Amino acid sequence: MTAVAQSRSRRSPTLGDVQRPVREPLAAVGEELQRIVTADLPLIDEVNGHLLLMKGKMFRPTLALLASRVAGDGDRRAVTLAAVVELVHLATLVHDDSVDHSTLRRGMPTVNSLFTHQISVIMGDFLYSRAVVELARLGDWDVLRVLARATNEMTIGEMRQLTALDALAFGEADYEALIRCKTASLLSATCEIGAIAGGGAHRKRFARYGEQLGMAFQVADDLLDYTATSADTGKPTGLDLREHKVTLPLIAALRQMPASARRHVEALFATPEPADADIQTVIEIVVEHGGLDYARRRGVQYAREAERALEGLPDTPVLAALHDAIAYAMDRRH
Repeated sequence: MTAVAQSRSRRSPTLGDVQRPVREPLAAVGEELQRIVTADLPLIDEVNGHLLLMKGKMFRPTLALLASRVAGDGDRRAVTLAAVVELVHLATLVHDDSVDHSTLRRGMPTVNSLFTHQISVIMGDFLYSRAVVELARLGDWDVLRVLARATNEMTIGEMRQLTALDALAFGEADYEALIRCKTASLLSATCEIGAIAGGGAHRKRFARYGEQLGMAFQVADDLLDYTATSADTGKPTGLDLREHKVTLPLIAALRQMPASARRHVEALFATPEPADADIQTVIEIVVEHGGLDYARRRGVQYAREAERALEGLPDTPVLAALHDAIAYAMDRRH
């Protein structure tokens, strides 16, 4: 049985399955992160210590390392570039939490709740700037161009979300444009940067893979907000609804629900701090009117596009892990 066939025969790949071919260099990414963010200022070091505990599953560095090794062992830059990508991701999380006034991230206090919103904004800027400084040190202008484009798209995505005047008029095309900017752009850049570190032969293919994987990943994440418990996510169930965010399950359900059901949704969005019971009612309405089923179908379509981007690559354990990454993104419970 080929490596890819073995990958597909497993029902639910774990993150460990995805990371297995790059376990050794992935361990070195953590050391690189520590080196890059170290500063001669106690407050920065204190916040960095907290952030590095929150760095999570290292999914993006894993993808960068895998992409760098699809045609060989990659080069010595791959570990550093994987760390740079994770720094940018951490910066977006810090800024997002501050904008959303979130208090928990992966079950831990956010920077803005543990320190202040001012410190949170400045630390996000610090992480971005450290990433740029590191790329300048390497003299890697090609990678810098890819990452600059992605960070610009992420910023535009944030502004697009903040300037939406009527949340319930936010349609599927708006949603797709938003998640392409906010999530898929960085995953696309991550995979393309990894391919560059691996010689650059497949960089366009990996940019496409990362983009479609990012779209599938975000749809799956938005579904979790309707299906997961707080023990699974480290955040309250229905947080998107609580924060009046419209994602694909609600968009799809709004197209099907009668006026009586829509009034419940409108009432929730008109309430600054909706009650848990009201959030649960809207979740049930979204389920009843097919919102989750539709979102799952769209997620599968994105996942299939990511699979297609990998066609024709060498059949190796690295390729199997890249296929596993798609299944993991779709099937994860947290």
